[in-house]
Amino acid sequence: MVQNVASVIADLEPEDFYLLSGVEQGMRFSEYVNREKLPEYTRLSPENVDYRLDRCEDRGLVERKTIQYEGFKLTFEGYDALALHTFAERETFDGVGAPLGVGKESDVYEVRSYRPLALKYHREGYTNFREVMKERDYTSDRDHVSWQYTARKAAEREYDALESLYPDVSVPQPVDHNRHALVMEKVDGVELSRTKLTDAQVVPVMELILAEMATAYAEGYVHADMSEYNVFVTEAGVVVFDWPQAVPTDHENARELLERDVENLVGYFARKYPSHVDGVDISGLAAALADDSFESVAEFAQ
Repeated sequence: MVQNVASVIADLEPEDFYLLSGVEQGMRFSEYVNREKLPEYTRLSPENVDYRLDRCEDRGLVERKTIQYEGFKLTFEGYDALALHTFAERETFDGVGAPLGVGKESDVYEVRSYRPLALKYHREGYTNFREVMKERDYTSDRDHVSWQYTARKAAEREYDALESLYPDVSVPQPVDHNRHALVMEKVDGVELSRTKLTDAQVVPVMELILAEMATAYAEGYVHADMSEYNVFVTEAGVVVFDWPQAVPTDHENARELLERDVENLVGYFARKYPSHVDGVDISGLAAALADDSFESVAEFAQ
């Protein structure tokens, strides 16, 4: 848990972070970093490396394995510690609070600052690396690609998308990012999947989301993972979140992905509110979003 990592950081010394950073650097080339290479990566003496390895291993920040050589790799807690340390140095926030959501591909926590913020750690690739690499368009010119790399790329992609879209599109305001983590505005809302809309709200809320998708397309992005789990319903309207799979509109599959997003969203409303949403021309609606000519769902009723 990130709260545990936050408490461990207080016990760490600068040289411990040199050690963790050195292991991180070595993992660019192999899953486990040869112990003999660590003085070079960390710029610590061999004796100091041994001492720091023991300290970090005792705290669950590195993992040891003896193969053809004695090797070490960062645990996700070690990677979390490096990101938290960087945020602390930048004074991005003051402390880590309660979890807001823990899932297969990310963990989100409340963090303390001058205003409500959320800290999101990407976990892509940690539990199912092969599947993530197959589904996500992450490429590298290196021979070895680690789960840290896929998680970091996911965080970078999401942060870049949020920076490009905010404030024209209703997305969480991005604040900072480092490695596999990003800090953003904490949204005060309820997930669409857990929201019970009144009869009068169903179509207007769906049209609000579609309008945000149209604006995002005009700003250069397709969400590419749209669902009832990636939208907050707030007092002011809707907020679309979770953008690590976003693709630019000049991507060869952008229109196809936009149509899939529309199908997923309209399909959800049709299943949950069948008397209000039925027989929508998905292709025509997606084309209208892309052409910035969308006005109402009624135009595409079949």
